[in-house]
Amino acid sequence: MDADEPKPPPPSRLSKTPSWLMLGFVLGAGFVWLLPRPGPRIIEVPVKDNTPPPLIALSTKPDLSELEAVWNDWQQYAVWDNDRTEVAMWDAAVGKYARFYEVLRVDGVFYFRSIPTLTRPVLTHGVSTSAPLLFTEPDGRREEWLRQHDEETWKAIQNSIKQRTSPPPKED
Repeated sequence: MDADEPKPPPPSRLSKTPSWLMLGFVLGAGFVWLLPRPGPRIIEVPVKDNTPPPLIALSTKPDLSELEAVWNDWQQYAVWDNDRTEVAMWDAAVGKYARFYEVLRVDGVFYFRSIPTLTRPVLTHGVSTSAPLLFTEPDGRREEWLRQHDEETWKAIQNSIKQRTSPPPKED
């Protein structure tokens, strides 16, 4: 061996820095590899519930020819207040009553106007539930019908009680 050739330093004098750098790099790469990867996007489909939707118009372009045809078949159920009524028409594309109209009657001629929402209570008696039109009634007439319905129900309850509490007829 040459005396000019440097001797390698003893292991106790070697720098520990490269070892720590390599350890940090390996640990960092391991953490990056363990990070959660974005999975496929999950699209939530709303579940149809049985609550009735709010009555708000969804259609912006009214089709009055279709309304006129349906009106000719169902107009006898309209409840008029000062020759005005409101109707909601079934929209098959949406699957609910989504088109709302005000109907004006002048000398037997009907005029239709698209409106954004119904302003009167919906008629719930005397019309088939499968009708393509929902008819409205004035507030006063609705209250009168509800009062009459309550009186009939109360009378039926009272008659039922009387029949149960009355003594059976005597046999001679």
